[in-house]
Amino acid sequence: MTAEEVVATMHIGELADRSQMSLRTIRHYDEVGLLKPSGRTEGGFRLYTERDFTRLLLIRRMKPLGFTLEAMGGLLRVIDALEAAAPGQDVTDTRAELNGFIEEAARRRAKLEEQLGMADEFLALLRAR
Repeated sequence: MTAEEVVATMHIGELADRSQMSLRTIRHYDEVGLLKPSGRTEGGFRLYTERDFTRLLLIRRMKPLGFTLEAMGGLLRVIDALEAAAPGQDVTDTRAELNGFIEEAARRRAKLEEQLGMADEFLALLRAR
């Protein structure tokens, strides 16, 4: 962590409040490697940065689309690789992987939209009675 990030850290409780996720879920994401804390206090408490918060929100947004933990990890590795790439480095394969995730997310979103339409029709039928 940079000196600036150390000052701007938050404990897991604040991260949970800000992300509207449970402590248990955040700890689980740590255990499975999706969201490692950027640091720890001398007492061993997890410390998170704004970057960690942004990463957690990305994970949270994947969940309603039905992505598995493995798929979430795959996407996070792709994003990390793109962010770590040196200027001019060939990221064609990594970018192709990202495009695959985008296509899959769009497909899943369309399916949810279809289901939402069916739910609206169902509610309309019930209300008409």
